[in-house]
Amino acid sequence: MDQTSSRNPAIREEIHWPALIAAVSAITAVGIALGLGLPLLSVILEKRGVSPTMIGINSAMAGIAAMAAAPLSTLIAKRMGVVGAMVLSLVAAAASALGFYFAEALWMWFPLRLVFHGAITILFVLSEFWINTAAPPSRRGLVLGIYATVLSLGFAAGPLIFSVIGSDGPLPFVIGAGVILLAAVPILMARKENPVIETGPNHPFLRYVFLVPTATAAVFVFGAVESGGLSLFPVYATRTGFTESQGALLLMMMGLGNVLFQIPVGLIADRIGDRRRLLSLFAIIGLVGSLSLPFLIHNWVVTATILLFWGGCVAGLYTVGLAHLGDKLHGAELASANAAFVFCYALGMLVGPQTIGVAMDVAGHHGFAWSLAFFFALYVVLSLFRILLGPKRA
Repeated sequence: MDQTSSRNPAIREEIHWPALIAAVSAITAVGIALGLGLPLLSVILEKRGVSPTMIGINSAMAGIAAMAAAPLSTLIAKRMGVVGAMVLSLVAAAASALGFYFAEALWMWFPLRLVFHGAITILFVLSEFWINTAAPPSRRGLVLGIYATVLSLGFAAGPLIFSVIGSDGPLPFVIGAGVILLAAVPILMARKENPVIETGPNHPFLRYVFLVPTATAAVFVFGAVESGGLSLFPVYATRTGFTESQGALLLMMMGLGNVLFQIPVGLIADRIGDRRRLLSLFAIIGLVGSLSLPFLIHNWVVTATILLFWGGCVAGLYTVGLAHLGDKLHGAELASANAAFVFCYALGMLVGPQTIGVAMDVAGHHGFAWSLAFFFALYVVLSLFRILLGPKRA
C-alpha cells in the first residue's frame, strides 16, 4: 500500500543545479535514442517483411533487458559510483546502437536489444535517483516536470530526425550513437556531485514494486503505451493510409504535447495534496483518446491535434508517478524504489509491444487503438479503487 518511509533525513530546500543538469543530459540522450530508434528499427523490420507480431517480440526484448538491469543498477552504482556507472552505460548504449546497422540477421537484433536497453535502463534508474536527491520536496513537481520535458523533447526530436533522414543508410544510427556519447560530457563535469547510495535495509526487491502501487502501476501503463506506441504506430499509420514521413510527424506531435505539458503538470502536482487523483484523470484522458483514435485517424490534422493533448496527459503518468514516489520514500529506500519504478516501466515495455502487435494481427490495424484502451482502463480501475478504498496515509 502507499505509505511513507519512517526514515526522513534532512532534506535540502534548494535545487542542486549541477546534479539536475547531469541527470537531464542523460535523460535527453535516452529520449532521443528511444524516439529515433524504436520507430526506425520497426520500419526497417517492416520493410524486410517481418510480421507485426515478430516486430512486437523483438521490441519486447527492451522490457526483458530493463527488467534484468533495473534490480542490478543500484548494486553497480555502489561499486562504480553513480557517475562511473552512467558513463559506462552511455558507451554500451552507443556501441549497440551502431551495431544494429551492421547486424543483417534478425536473430542478432535480440542480443543488441538486450545490451542497448539494459544500458538505457541503468541510465534511467540512476538519473532519476540523482534528480530526486537534487529536488526539494516543495519543488519536486517542478523539477520532475523539467526532467520530463527534456525527456519528451528527446522523444519529439527522435521522430523528427527520423522523418527528415529516413531509415536508409548508416546516418540515423550514427546520429543516435553520437547523441548518446555527448551526454557523457556534462555527467563527467558534475562528477564532484556524485550522489552516494548508502546501504539500506536488506528488503526483497519485489517489496518496492508494491510499496507505492499507484506510482508503479502508472509507470507500467506508461511503459506499455509508450514502447508499444512508438514501435507500432508507424505500422498503424501506414496501414491507415499515411506515408512514412506523415506517420513520423504524428509521433512528433505526441512528443510535442509531452514537451508543452510536463512543466505545467509538475506545477499542478506541487499544489495537489493527493496526486493519485491527478494520475487517475490522466488515465481517463488516455482511455478516451485511445477509443476515439479509430474514428479520427483518417484526418491528419484532427489526429495530430488530439495526439498533441493526449500525449501530454499520458506522459503525466510518468512525471506525477515519479513525484509521488519521491514524496513517499527517501535515502537508500528511494534508490531501491527508483529501480522498482523503472522495473515496472520495463515490464510495461515488455508487455506493451507484444500485446499491441498481437492485437493488430488478430483484430486488424485498429487493434492498435483497442489494446491501448485496455491498458488505460486497467489503471483507471486500479487508481479509482485506491482512492475510494485505500485512503492516503500521512
